[in-house]
Amino acid sequence: MAKTPESETRARGAMGRRGPTRKFEAKRALIVSSAIEQINRRGVRGMTLGSVAAQLGLVPTAVIYYFKSKEDLASEVFLRGIGRFDDMIRTAGDVAQPDRVARFLNAYFDDRAQMALGEREGLAVFNDVRALNAGAVNDAYVEMFRGARSLLPDAAGLPRLHRNARAHLLLSEMFWIVAWLDHQVTPADYGRTADRMSSILVDGLMAPGVAWPKPAPIELLPADLPDGALSAEQFLRAATQVINEEGYHGASVDRISAKLNVSKGAFYHHNATKDELVVACFHRTFEIIWRAIRAAEASSRSGLEVLVTVASALIERQMSGDSPVLRTSALTTVPEAIHAELIHELDRISYRFASILCDGVNDGSVVCADVNIAAQMITGAINASAELHHWALGLTPQAGVDHYVKPLFQGLASPIAR
Repeated sequence: MAKTPESETRARGAMGRRGPTRKFEAKRALIVSSAIEQINRRGVRGMTLGSVAAQLGLVPTAVIYYFKSKEDLASEVFLRGIGRFDDMIRTAGDVAQPDRVARFLNAYFDDRAQMALGEREGLAVFNDVRALNAGAVNDAYVEMFRGARSLLPDAAGLPRLHRNARAHLLLSEMFWIVAWLDHQVTPADYGRTADRMSSILVDGLMAPGVAWPKPAPIELLPADLPDGALSAEQFLRAATQVINEEGYHGASVDRISAKLNVSKGAFYHHNATKDELVVACFHRTFEIIWRAIRAAEASSRSGLEVLVTVASALIERQMSGDSPVLRTSALTTVPEAIHAELIHELDRISYRFASILCDGVNDGSVVCADVNIAAQMITGAINASAELHHWALGLTPQAGVDHYVKPLFQGLASPIAR
């Protein structure tokens, strides 16, 4: 993977004509590995040169010798991660359709197996890569997206908007794996997990011969307050929007206050601390998901219909942007003191999705699949829909069902409508 221009110039200047020494490259690699851990735990906004240096027992100036700024280091981290995914995509592109998605999954799990053995450095998560706003990283990410799009079964036969939505679904499911893998799968089972996940991605969860259920409209949120009323709900909505765009550490009190055009004093009049507001945002999101599940169960006739109704309502809400649910990927960067409680509640939701999938298998609407993996994939698709508008430009929330929800349940190999 090529270095960022800034770090490459710095390396040449430090090493002279003979090029970087092994010692220089080894220290630089240690710094990058430390930064990967920091970004995965704290996000881009929370990672600092000081925290990276402290983890290695160095002073900050020692890190600055290799990377002149936090942004330079973060760019290197993300470019290396994108390079790893580019390699997986190239590996998958070497096989014929319809096996490319399966090969992509196997290449990813092979990579994670090497990480588990300590044979490869960590891999950065891309939850808040957009918050970095680095041109080189953004360009590389777009190229990675295009590569993933080329792996789609019969991609050439789909209109561009459909292809982009499905490519986003594919990559998002790959990125979501890190959220559930370690506490659900042992490295010895990575191969079977890749096979089961690729089968769901390509062929879907809907049983053959079953008609696509029409999602029932369900109410997710309480009625809006009168204009001008400043309430706890409005703070929750504003904080959710900022966290979804900037990550936990990027969602400062100043940014949340600015979203509502109020002062920091007004913020603290309604909220004791930022962390209390963040926890409340997660609980609000979980309550909305549970409300969707219970409403769908009350109005649906099959397990598939329940899941399609829940996913459609939540994804349409995410895409609307005005009052979204929190991206649960933000959990990776919240403080450890509140992390365990929130993960426990998210696991309960995934368990319920798995239970509903079992209902669908029993009533014949869902194929016999690994319900634990499928439940996480449904959660991952809902989570990633907050960014769908960046990749499927012009896609309306109402059209999200055809472009994004249907491929989730009918598979990436499905035609546009069935």
